[in-house]
Amino acid sequence: MAISQAAPKRTVELMSGEDRFTIAVGVDGSAESRIALEWAVTEARLRHGQIRAVTAWEYPPVTAGMEVMIWDPDIFESAARRIQTDALKGVDTEGVPFTGDVIQGAAASVLLHASQDVDLLVVGSRGHGGFTGLLLGSVSTQAVHHAFCPVVVVKTRPRAHGDG
Repeated sequence: MAISQAAPKRTVELMSGEDRFTIAVGVDGSAESRIALEWAVTEARLRHGQIRAVTAWEYPPVTAGMEVMIWDPDIFESAARRIQTDALKGVDTEGVPFTGDVIQGAAASVLLHASQDVDLLVVGSRGHGGFTGLLLGSVSTQAVHHAFCPVVVVKTRPRAHGDG
């Protein structure tokens, strides 16, 4: 006697106005992160989605001789907020809902945590010129290997020889 199995049911979830496609993008003030932000905004427009800009910040490690410096613990977070605000001002986000998170922690860890609640993670790639310019940076490598959602690494175009 053959056992019949029903075909697995496929469900399709329609996105409501409350459940938009969400893209998290790492913003650190670099040219690469600005290009990643521009890419993410364009993608959000195409998908009628929203952007979650994520900026990580950390206290710098104290090294020998720096113990006598007076540290203002709020300066690092406020600098990160300013970096994110400036980056968002530099990109046309008209018509794309966005939020900004400034979170204390290592960039890779903060972005990996953010990837748990979004549909797509977008990061920039940093190169150092020459052959090393072809390699992913440490944060983008961590994102590609450990994120909880698909990842897009936006790489800048290499400069032509002779371009400053």
